[in-house]
Amino acid sequence: MDLSTRYLGLDLASPYMPGASPLVDDLDTVRHLEDAGAPAIVMHSLFEEQIQKEELGTFANTESHGQSFAEAMSYFPSADAYALGPYEYVEQLRRIKAAVGVPVIASLNGSSIGGWLDYAKLLQEAGADALELNVYALETDFEIDGRTVEERTVEMLRLVKEKVSVPVAVKLSPFYSSLAHFASRLAGAGADGLVLFNRFYQPDIDVEKLQVERALRLSDRTELPLRLRWLAVLSGSLECGFAASGGVHTYLDGIKALMAGAHAVQLVSALLQRGPGYLATLRAETARFLEEHEYESLGQLRGSMNLASCPDPAAYERANYMLILQSWRSSAGMFRFQ
Repeated sequence: MDLSTRYLGLDLASPYMPGASPLVDDLDTVRHLEDAGAPAIVMHSLFEEQIQKEELGTFANTESHGQSFAEAMSYFPSADAYALGPYEYVEQLRRIKAAVGVPVIASLNGSSIGGWLDYAKLLQEAGADALELNVYALETDFEIDGRTVEERTVEMLRLVKEKVSVPVAVKLSPFYSSLAHFASRLAGAGADGLVLFNRFYQPDIDVEKLQVERALRLSDRTELPLRLRWLAVLSGSLECGFAASGGVHTYLDGIKALMAGAHAVQLVSALLQRGPGYLATLRAETARFLEEHEYESLGQLRGSMNLASCPDPAAYERANYMLILQSWRSSAGMFRFQ
């Protein structure tokens, strides 16, 4: 069965690839991912804050500004908080390129316009076949409106596109007032792909210790429907690649994402839980599904349930919202309260 797909201008043997995660920090793990059939390797992000901190460190070694520099440094996490600093990240990219024969997608993560975007060119020079621009921006300034946030992201994309010739994908959150319009603007500004969606850090509170808790929560299948909705809405209208990220844990999840319009399916939590070999399982189960349902290729399946070709487009629109609210009934046909 032909499972090939094309994403970010890259011809891939299958749609299932490891998403950005610590899995790439170990070369043996990267090789295991390729052996299991990973059609590409997505590196975890190099953060704007890491680059800025390195630049501040260099500045401190050449000019002294007393306590002002020490105070500025306190705004950044310690170097130990990052597995790979900017220099180490670029070197790890080179090592991965030398170790595997599949494309490698590097990632830059930030929220502002600045010199850190120059690293896009360094990552291309180190061998990156494509870039993900991970826009992680939770705006808390009451004076900044939504349009300003969008304009800043579009400008970040334009600056990166000016610096590199490799394809660039933008990894988005779903939290925009008009996501369809914003996605269209990004595609018009040169985005070769959109990754749906980023997962924001969600804090919790320890009521006994009176402190904020930081905890990594892996994704689960309940996160997939949000991705399906927007893949279905966007993929039928925009001429760029789409990757689903978050909520895919089984081959049926992957089938749904592909039907909604994804060209690629990125996995992290499922691989952290089950290991690199799970990629081979997903590929085999997807091929079996296609054969059993008499598809000739993955391309025949992809986008078959997006908004442009869905037999019931109202399922993604307001009419279905009203219907679903009225669809629940108790087993006895009435509500019972104790």
